[in-house]
Amino acid sequence: MTYDVTLIPGDGIGPEITDQTVKVLEATGLRFNWDEELAGVSAVEATGTPLPDATVESIRKNAVALKGPLTTPVGTGFRSVNVGLRKEFELYANIRPAKTILPGGRFENVDIVLVRENLEGLYIGVEHFVQIGDDPRAVGESMAIVTRAGCERIVRYAFEYALKHHRGKVTIVHKANILKMVSGLFLEVGREIAQEYAGRVESNDMIVDNTAMQLVLRPEQFDVMVTTNMFGDILSDEVSGLVGGLGLAPGANVGTKAAIFEAVHGSAPDIAGKGVANPSAQMLAAAMMLDHLGELECADRIRRAVVDTIVADGIRTRDLGGTASTEEFGRAVARRAA
Repeated sequence: MTYDVTLIPGDGIGPEITDQTVKVLEATGLRFNWDEELAGVSAVEATGTPLPDATVESIRKNAVALKGPLTTPVGTGFRSVNVGLRKEFELYANIRPAKTILPGGRFENVDIVLVRENLEGLYIGVEHFVQIGDDPRAVGESMAIVTRAGCERIVRYAFEYALKHHRGKVTIVHKANILKMVSGLFLEVGREIAQEYAGRVESNDMIVDNTAMQLVLRPEQFDVMVTTNMFGDILSDEVSGLVGGLGLAPGANVGTKAAIFEAVHGSAPDIAGKGVANPSAQMLAAAMMLDHLGELECADRIRRAVVDTIVADGIRTRDLGGTASTEEFGRAVARRAA
């Protein structure tokens, strides 16, 4: 079978790590029709817009995309393309697994999947300034919008994920003690859905600040976590930090119309073109894409290849304490994935 996939190399180090990831995917023996499209700064330079119509249409047609990191200007310029893609394709679930790979770190047995609601909450972007006297920007207001339907969808996704991937527990993370409506609704819905899975998936709930502390005290107590948009954004980076940082963190954005898979880290323009970037996160995201496509054996083969290259072979890029180039690391993983 041949899979039609939209390929967005991205900005900065994106093309380098995506190129190596494509080689690893093709080493598995699977066949792909890659429809390469632009987004981000590279798209602005080529077309004048950060998210060209051609890119949107390609994702709409293929319903699956592998995306490199994109550069988003801070404070000025265009809004995040990632946010635009989430809204365009209703990518309501952001899945961020974090598993210990490198031995000798502070935490040896971290294996956590964070499921983040991707469309609601404060990140919905309903905000404005209020004028007081002569100051038109005296007060900034931002509104968090949480719907029952949105809560139900993401919490159910987390429990179904736990069942599908043979996970034992889901932790519902909230701030219902203070945000009694927006976070209270999330907790209320979460507890209701947890009852439907009683006897099949264990569940508990935890206030977000305590969760942040517990993650660095006893991360082994967590399995699958599900939470709202902003809390998920923050906690997912913390979870990645437990296993060595964003260089080893893949992510998936799954929705009703499409699924987009990506490395979680940024475009790292300071090292772009130097051949030193770590493509591990992009490769692990590609494995998640294969899971989505039902190619579970090949997905596991890629994950094992990445881990064995780093741990058994000792072939590591400089961010992992090694000297391998991006291409050398890619070749090593492709050999093991073949």
